[in-house]
Amino acid sequence: MTFENHLARETSPYLLQHKENPVHWFPWGDKAFAAAQAENKPILLSVGYAACHWCHVMAHESFEQEAIAKLMNDHFINIKVDREERPDIDLIYQGALNLLGEQGGWPLTMFLTPTGKPFWGGTYFPPEPRFNRPGFPQVLLGLSRAYQEAPDDVNKNVEALSHGLAQITRSNPGQVVTAATIETVTQRLIPLLDRKWGGSKGAPKFPQIPLLKFLWRQGGGKDPFLLRPFVIHTLTQLCQGGIYDHLGGGFARYCVDQRWLVPHFEKMLYDNAQLIDLLTWVHQENPTPLFQQRIEQTIDWLLREMQALDHDGRTPCGAFAASLDADSEGQEGRFYVWREAEIDALLGSEAGLFKTHYDVTPEGNWEGTTILNRLRQPNLGAAAQEAALAQARRRLLAARDTRERPAWDDKVLTDWNGLTITALTQAARALDRPDWLDAAQTAFAFIQTHATKNGRLQHSWRRGRAQHNATVDDYAFMSEAALALYEASLDRRYLAQAASWMACLQKDYWDADGGGGFFLTADDTTHLPLRPKTAQDTATPSGNAVAADCLARLYYQTGDDIHRQRAETVISAFSGDIQKHTVAFTGLLCAAKTLAQGLQIVLLGDRESPAMTALRGVVDGFSLPAAVLQQVAPGQSLPSGHPAADKVEAAVEQGQALAFVCQNQRCSLALSTPEQLKTELAQCQS
Repeated sequence: MTFENHLARETSPYLLQHKENPVHWFPWGDKAFAAAQAENKPILLSVGYAACHWCHVMAHESFEQEAIAKLMNDHFINIKVDREERPDIDLIYQGALNLLGEQGGWPLTMFLTPTGKPFWGGTYFPPEPRFNRPGFPQVLLGLSRAYQEAPDDVNKNVEALSHGLAQITRSNPGQVVTAATIETVTQRLIPLLDRKWGGSKGAPKFPQIPLLKFLWRQGGGKDPFLLRPFVIHTLTQLCQGGIYDHLGGGFARYCVDQRWLVPHFEKMLYDNAQLIDLLTWVHQENPTPLFQQRIEQTIDWLLREMQALDHDGRTPCGAFAASLDADSEGQEGRFYVWREAEIDALLGSEAGLFKTHYDVTPEGNWEGTTILNRLRQPNLGAAAQEAALAQARRRLLAARDTRERPAWDDKVLTDWNGLTITALTQAARALDRPDWLDAAQTAFAFIQTHATKNGRLQHSWRRGRAQHNATVDDYAFMSEAALALYEASLDRRYLAQAASWMACLQKDYWDADGGGGFFLTADDTTHLPLRPKTAQDTATPSGNAVAADCLARLYYQTGDDIHRQRAETVISAFSGDIQKHTVAFTGLLCAAKTLAQGLQIVLLGDRESPAMTALRGVVDGFSLPAAVLQQVAPGQSLPSGHPAADKVEAAVEQGQALAFVCQNQRCSLALSTPEQLKTELAQCQS
């Protein structure tokens, strides 16, 4: 077998960043494992992603250096993986690293047997000993020697890690999730919340949108813990902090400080999609110019800078790219920060107003430079003042656009696009933006057409190539998007597609023997030491949680009880873990709330009539994340088991636009005016 760098034929921008390394990199696959077994060499697995700062550092310090590359090539079969392309691989080996007592992260550096079983690992290693870490060459030589000379010790590690990893293949069924369960989890969350700055206490600070969404939904009604005000405060800090790009729009991944000032400057599609969605929820109930601006500006950024390119590398394909890097010109954040003299030169006599509002000082607020923010004055000012600041921002943005831009990872990830489609759809409804709905439908059609092979979703697409079996997240997030588009457009093809994707999950991902729930990977995925299964949220809600929510919504939309049964089974499969891990299962708790509340809004009448448009506008203006919307045109009917089925049938002949609000199998009287519908919806728990 020829040993060379095999990454030039890949499509992942992260893998292509390493195609010129002197390391004999393989992508994950048959050739790598065949080589390892033929040579009886251990595997060095390196996992990262294109926007990862420390991945770039280790690449420059080690993988680009001939001497270190020779050690890697002589003693190991080297596999490079993009964690965004293969989240299943990353999840398994991050789990192994945690079992070794190490904190996970990227770059992930794991050492495996020729069959892929882990025996040791770490994250970033410097080229020589520093940061209380051994030098990478010493690690390479030591582990190669151990593999060759102490196989019994290696096997002990393999067995111990294999036993520990087996835990992530099994669910932990428990008691039924009740309102009391959710209340108990909520009370455990309260001490973790940073009431001063928003978000969770401590640093670094991540937005943790699944948690914030849970708090928003749990904060309905009397809200004794002031959860909704807390979410509003957190979003205000995010919207005015340095984590937000005040010139170009969009949010960075996280901040290294407590007050959301200093971001890690990479921008991820999934964060921005979820923040658009949450901001929309909150704006529906508490309309503010700030939140509307951030929704509009972030979507403008998505449509301007994050549309991926078609196979020709020039034409936008309609779907959305994965991320923007934190680094440019070899420095983290260089593209985004400013010095006072630059702003003075660009804005002239108008600089004073801008500097006052955006925290610009001679000494700066980060390493001698300024990260633009409005944390000191988070409230928007008078219209004339805000117009002047907007003009200043446009001038600075034009100047910034001449700088060397951060690298762009333009691969299309199915799950992250699902989140984005849902966010665009919900924002389009709330703010009456049909152009956003068009963008969502275009992205959805692209995934349907181009990220699908033989009727099955693929996880990743770039420049004409779709590859890697979909994960449970791909199917779940795209099903959620399909259901959102169905309620927005009333096109039943979206409803049918959601049901079809849920059937694919049931066929290829369901765990029939280990307590229920969906595995992360399909049953024909190769070269994995195990099939992980989890309902824990990360930066995104878990695929199992979103799948359960989709099944609940399908039940209410179709009346097919099999969807309700499957939703209940998924939730119960993981309910034994919910109270053990306070923050990790909020997505699953949200799914349980959707299933239990059964909040159904039925609109009856001619969809194009002014009266129906007025009723629909009322629904779109309410923050009701658990609600399922159904519109019934003349001549149509609801599923036979629907609590409003008889009411709708009796009302059809009246020929007017009517609404019914149903919860827990009980429905309101027929509501014929927007005011009546507003009063009824105001009484519903979100």
